[in-house]
Amino acid sequence: MERTPDFSTIPVIDLSRCYDPSTRPKLLADLRHTLTDVGFLYLINHRLSDVTNAIIDILPQLFALSPEQKCEVALINSPHFLGYSGEATETTAGQPDMREQFEFATASSDVWEDGGRKGPLFQRLQGPNQWPRVSSKIRGAITSYISSLSDLSITFLSLVAEALNLSPDSFGHFLSNFNRLKLIRYPPPTSTRDTKTQGVGPHKDSSGWFTFLLQASGPDVKGLQVLNKNGDWIDVAPIEGSLVVNIGQAFEVVTHGVCKATVHRVILDGLREDRYSAAFFQGIRGSLTRTEATETLRHHFEGWDAKGKPAAIAAQDVESPFLRGKYETWGESQLRTKVRSHQDVGRRWYQEVWDGYMEDV
Repeated sequence: MERTPDFSTIPVIDLSRCYDPSTRPKLLADLRHTLTDVGFLYLINHRLSDVTNAIIDILPQLFALSPEQKCEVALINSPHFLGYSGEATETTAGQPDMREQFEFATASSDVWEDGGRKGPLFQRLQGPNQWPRVSSKIRGAITSYISSLSDLSITFLSLVAEALNLSPDSFGHFLSNFNRLKLIRYPPPTSTRDTKTQGVGPHKDSSGWFTFLLQASGPDVKGLQVLNKNGDWIDVAPIEGSLVVNIGQAFEVVTHGVCKATVHRVILDGLREDRYSAAFFQGIRGSLTRTEATETLRHHFEGWDAKGKPAAIAAQDVESPFLRGKYETWGESQLRTKVRSHQDVGRRWYQEVWDGYMEDV
């Protein structure tokens, strides 16, 4: 894969090539280029077609639930930010996102409540799902998808480590076993005067180590775009059978900017039918401190420029709310982000930190 000053297309990584000793070295080289120069990729031959097809099949049924059924599992009922939220209830880049979504996670008890509220407040982010009144088929498809993507994300992460000249288990201690899944419906714009609507505004992913996105509509239903270094928006058109994988902000911090999280958005300009997607966020350990994040692999990535790759930068120069903010742990930084994005949930469940989080810019 030829290195270029900037990207105009999204690389395709064929996971099947990792199982063949004759193709594995080239796969790792391609992956290394993608991680350091792009931050986004298509992952094909991931061997999960059964679970991805099941999600594609059930998404229209899930979002066809009545308003009453959706209201029963509204996000505002959950201090864990799990459940249903409607259009324009979440904001990104200061603007409302025109999408509705169900948020689920790895099966869990209420960690904070079960611990007698003795742990840090961010532990309250981990808790049970709210399940709408759906068939066992729909619930089973969602549960299987979370489980399968959890396994795939670990396999992928070991390849990432190898591509970056690290041992395969180098990133394991940064992770949580609590992963999140957003099932999303973007409706076509309703205004005849302004058809360029924000599905989700420009952002870097802060919710996970890596994001695995299934574009679950037809090949002509576009909208996802990635910003390259020249300031051009590059379309990430659906490829049948693929997952789109991108770097989250925590990974950028740990690699000292060698691997950069890339700004992306979803626009609804020209959308003529519902657009569905499923975004899986690989969980990060909430107790991860800034010192751990910036020091654990510092020596490895400080020497990265000697290998002829993009040079590492001082950790404090990585663009990250986690590093810029007032909070020592990833968990509290993430709680602040959740409260600011879903302010109705924050007001209801997090009054003790509400004022501080809202004033903290």
